[in-house]
Amino acid sequence: MILDCAIIGGGPAGLTAGLYTTRGGLENVVMFEKGMPGGQITQSSEIENYPGVTGEISGMDLMMPWPEQCQKFGLKHEMVEVKRISKDGDIFKIHKEDGSISQAHSVIVCTGSSPRRAGFAGEDELLGKGVSTCATCDGFFYKGKEVAVIGGGDTALEEALYLAKICSKVYLIHRRDSFRAAPNTVKRVENSENIELILNTTPEEVYGDNMGVVGIKVKNSDGEIRDIKAPGVFVFVGNDVNNQTLIQEDGSFLCDVSKQGDIIVDISMKTSVEGLFAAGDMRIAAPKQVVSAAGDGAVAALQAISYVDEKLN
Repeated sequence: MILDCAIIGGGPAGLTAGLYTTRGGLENVVMFEKGMPGGQITQSSEIENYPGVTGEISGMDLMMPWPEQCQKFGLKHEMVEVKRISKDGDIFKIHKEDGSISQAHSVIVCTGSSPRRAGFAGEDELLGKGVSTCATCDGFFYKGKEVAVIGGGDTALEEALYLAKICSKVYLIHRRDSFRAAPNTVKRVENSENIELILNTTPEEVYGDNMGVVGIKVKNSDGEIRDIKAPGVFVFVGNDVNNQTLIQEDGSFLCDVSKQGDIIVDISMKTSVEGLFAAGDMRIAAPKQVVSAAGDGAVAALQAISYVDEKLN
């Protein structure tokens, strides 16, 4: 059986794509997700900025009803890792880790991206408990408090500026003596009264208690250790797009990607390959917000429906 649509990834974009494709009339739709659906947001301890959701709710609780809603309209979930997506004529092939292959008329890729870890002690253990990779998501929890930002690129500095509007003080920790960000952004950071630059310094350990992060220890180029008391630590040392499924046997990509590996799409989430769509954090210029990923998934699904209908009818 050839699927009407194969959805790769089960985060907010993939689940929304599954909801819209099935409710929109496609009958054979499978979402391939190697783990439990929900995506990165399930690691967040509290969500405040998803429209219509009030009160305290964790990322896990926010995403819990999504799969059931999708399955109500006929979405099937195959718990398997997709190794590669290829195209043979008009048909896409979904190569799975168990060696089997599924075929589909259209594909929506929603495999997201993964924030890079800085690699200091306590980072993984306290992720979502004071260690964050999203200032827009978690900054408000530290209103009027001191926070630390780790990184030296555009994202780190822009997020530091964002946090400086909310927090009483921002410690900007960077391993070099200069930044890799745009000159105008650097100037704005340097002119911000409540941003303290801590250069030539690397994070050693973030520590906390049963309530979350208490502080972070950093070491400068002279080997001196400084203990910074801050309940929030934001890590921005880069992002890796999960684009491995689009890499072909010869090492090329199935569709056009940016220099950073982001999938290039138009406003309709169409890639350079007909019938292939990309949505969520993996696509170029993604805001990396749950609501945006869900919107992408809906747009991609509507386009996939039109594509399949035109192809088969």
